[in-house]
Formats: sequence, structure tokens, C-alpha cells
Amino acid sequence: MTVPDVYAAGRLDADSEGLLLLTANGRLQQRLTDPRFGHWRTYWVQVEGIPDPSQLQALREGVIVKKQRTRPAKAELLADEHRRTLTERQPPIRTRLSIPTAWLQLSLREGRNRQVRRMTAAVGLPTLRLIRYSIDLMDNGPPLSLSGLASGQWRELAHNEHQRLTALLKRPSAHR
Repeated sequence: MTVPDVYAAGRLDADSEGLLLLTANGRLQQRLTDPRFGHWRTYWVQVEGIPDPSQLQALREGVIVKKQRTRPAKAELLADEHRRTLTERQPPIRTRLSIPTAWLQLSLREGRNRQVRRMTAAVGLPTLRLIRYSIDLMDNGPPLSLSGLASGQWRELAHNEHQRLTALLKRPSAHR
């Protein structure tokens, strides 16, 4: 299906997967991507190594990336039930038998270029696979997420999601 004048609200690099909202509304695109509005974006991140509590705490406090401290993040190990919903990546990630991997759930309110990859590398946990799982609209409703979608699938917004995004344009920005 061809849809003219539709743009991505946010970006994913070529090595990343996951949620991408498409819109023809430039104000909505700007509102969802500008860090002044404080939308949490949650990523599921497979990293090389097993994180220790100090590495997770460093991610939570913010780390230095390209000579600037990142904003505080939410960081925790990803629950087993979430990992079971993932399909294998094509092409598969590299694996090394002698180095274990772990999955993190990392939520950010800013979106610098390759930020998640740089943050995990800064704490000694190189990213192997990166999936943007959800975007929180900060309206006490559920985040927009990949829940129920298989890899490569897409869907149109439900009526209530469309209403929530429309209401988003009327709210003032969050304070930093």
C-alpha cells in the first residue's frame, strides 16, 4: 500500500528493529521526537556479558557519551516472559560460546544518534541486538507498543490511540 507524505516519528538505525510510528502530521512527528516533551521510549537490548548492579545503576544515573552525560534512564534485566516473545533476528546476531549474553529493558527520554548502543558500551556491555518496544504518550494510558505484532507486521492505530495522539498535541511540554 502506498501512502504519500508519511514520515517516521523517530528513527531506527539500520542495525535496529522495532516500533516505528508513521504519520502525515508534522506537528505530531515533532512532538513525539523532541526531547522537550519527555516521552519515554523503551528498548529491549541484548548485550554481550551479564550486567552487574553497578552497570545498571550507571545507566540509571546517566553515562558520558561523546563528552556529554545522558539523561537518567530506567534500566533493568528483561523478564523471561518478554524474551520468549522475540523471534530470531535475520540475519542472526554474532555469538561467542565463551561470552554469555543478557537482555535489558532500557527506557530513555532522549534520542541521540546511536545512544542506546553508546550507553551500553560505556558501561562495558556492547549491544548485540536492539529493539524499540514502546513509546509512552505520558497520558496515563498504556504505551504504544509492539505487543501482538510479529516481526515485519504493521497495523493502523486503533481509534482510542488516534484520540490519544490528537490530545497529545494540545498538552504543554514536560519540564526538563
